[in-house]
Amino acid sequence: MELLMERIRQEGLILSDTVLKVDSFLNHQVDTQLALEIGREFARLFGDKPVTKVLTIEASGIQFAMATGIALNVPFIYAKKKKAVTLSEKVYSAPVYSFTRQEMYQVSVSQKYLSPGDKVLIIDDFLATGAALAGLVDIVRESGAELVGVGCVIEKSFQEGRSLLEKKGVLVHSLARIASMSPGEIHFVQDHRLCHQGQGRM
Repeated sequence: MELLMERIRQEGLILSDTVLKVDSFLNHQVDTQLALEIGREFARLFGDKPVTKVLTIEASGIQFAMATGIALNVPFIYAKKKKAVTLSEKVYSAPVYSFTRQEMYQVSVSQKYLSPGDKVLIIDDFLATGAALAGLVDIVRESGAELVGVGCVIEKSFQEGRSLLEKKGVLVHSLARIASMSPGEIHFVQDHRLCHQGQGRM
């Protein structure tokens, strides 16, 4: 998705060879038109699948799951990282380790909203280690629903997330796949142009 890659080049802040900040347009302040375009692209990529639900995890994947749900005209669900006091019904849950927060937490989805008849598309903002997405895959499979695939906005292809999901038999589509990066430059998979930072922008 060239539009997304161009925004990453122009506005992404590369803090190290593993840390990319896209706060200005994706996951702190959100460019709503770009988010809707991302949803339409996921709908195009998975349009041949009979999707009935879109699933994500709170919080940064919510806007993209909603945009995808709008484009596919289906509901979206977000897994909660902590069980709310109002969530008294039975849940599907899975443990997830957060490498950014250095902690383990349980993600859960009410059993009312996932059923064996559902065809589920998982959407998230980043694919890196794949831990959170693997947890969502386990929840879908625990529910008896069919997982049709995983869509990620940005993938750090030099980390193990894709191989972890593919070993689970999951179809993965990412809109911007980063082959490598370091402060001042970035390489995308199948796009080997170097982008040099200048005055705090790429």
